[in-house]
Amino acid sequence: MIEFHLVAGSGVSPYLQLVRQVRHALRLGLLREGDQLPTVKDVVARLAINPNTVLKAYRELEHEGLAAARPGVGTFVTATLTDASLAAHGPLRQDLRRWLAKARLAGLDDESIEALFMTTFRTAAQQDIA
Repeated sequence: MIEFHLVAGSGVSPYLQLVRQVRHALRLGLLREGDQLPTVKDVVARLAINPNTVLKAYRELEHEGLAAARPGVGTFVTATLTDASLAAHGPLRQDLRRWLAKARLAGLDDESIEALFMTTFRTAAQQDIA
């Protein structure tokens, strides 16, 4: 089962952070069709957020066709986002871990690493469009 976390200073609303975490878990094969998401009560207790925030996230996932609520039972995954590229994740993850180790050895902290990665990612994406 997925364990949600929130990043307060991320600039991303809490409900959207929950949606993104489910989508990432689905894309990486960590959640599969039929898996149960944490109950609203459990998420509220763990993260100290408003139940409406969790409900909004779960409604968004339902709207996207990724989850469905079963009254009195919980919310369950109804679709996956994994594809044939999942097999490539292992070697890519190893490469990324090596890169992260190099970045840390170069003295970059987590925020600097994230900024470097996201800037490079966005630049590469823009170049691919052009």
